[in-house]
Amino acid sequence: MSKLLIFGHQSPDTDAITSAISFSYLQNQLGKNTEAVALGEVTDETRYALDFFNTKAPRVISSAADEADEVMLVDHNEAQQSVSDIDKVDVVAVVDHHRIANFQTANPLYYRAEPVGCTNTIILKLYKENGIDVPKDIAGLMLSAIISDTLLLKSPTCTAEDEAAAKELAELAGVELEAYGKDLLKAGTNTADKSADQLLNSDAKNFPMGDLTVRIGQVNVVDVDEVLNRKDELLEEMASQSKAEDYDLFLLVITNVLESDSVALVYGDQKAKAAEAFDKEVDNDLILLEGVVSRKKQVVPPLTKALS
Repeated sequence: MSKLLIFGHQSPDTDAITSAISFSYLQNQLGKNTEAVALGEVTDETRYALDFFNTKAPRVISSAADEADEVMLVDHNEAQQSVSDIDKVDVVAVVDHHRIANFQTANPLYYRAEPVGCTNTIILKLYKENGIDVPKDIAGLMLSAIISDTLLLKSPTCTAEDEAAAKELAELAGVELEAYGKDLLKAGTNTADKSADQLLNSDAKNFPMGDLTVRIGQVNVVDVDEVLNRKDELLEEMASQSKAEDYDLFLLVITNVLESDSVALVYGDQKAKAAEAFDKEVDNDLILLEGVVSRKKQVVPPLTKALS
């Protein structure tokens, strides 16, 4: 079992998938035998990027220890967001841009975490530091991740480094940043043919907050009502999953990518406390979140403070 697996978090978004691909390519160029894999199926947005740059989606795994002794994590570090048997493999590297929580290893490892908008912004630095050229298709996938994570450089998570990386990668990929970015984001906004479970969990993560477990999903749309018209169906599914998985609070953040605002659909005994975190009221199971687009920077921190 000499091959080393590289993967992003469960319910993978575009950054999770493409950072595994870009980091695996880099590691292979540096002489390691690695494979990019995924902890879930790709989203419509990610599929658009993969198809545009003629790249096959990584195979999906449910466990790692049966085929590898060592793994590298990208776009996450928390055990509950990782592969099911993360405790049975040796984590030898992490590249991430999220908070650090519930993470420990038995041995020293390479750890690179920076407060930027996208993991691939960090990975681009690693290519340069190691003198490795970024191929055109890899550059396009890395660019797609930055566009996705920063909502085309409009999210408050976006930094000057993300902007510079996006411009550089767009040139390497041979695409016009604004035009390609809009097409990519629109590709991920179709909700009509998705089940309630897909809407809730296609981009969702668990977060421990004090003694509570909070599930936060996010879906990008161009018409919020397209999702809110299914509110009763979604609440029923949230109730079922909360009971099965012991979630204390479940939020679905519905983000309008054109207006840069969100509405949170909330379920659980802690929903009033959740509203207080944003200095808002719960109105018919909804919390209006004007100007909120980033789960990482604008949703998780106030909730953590309020619930911990």
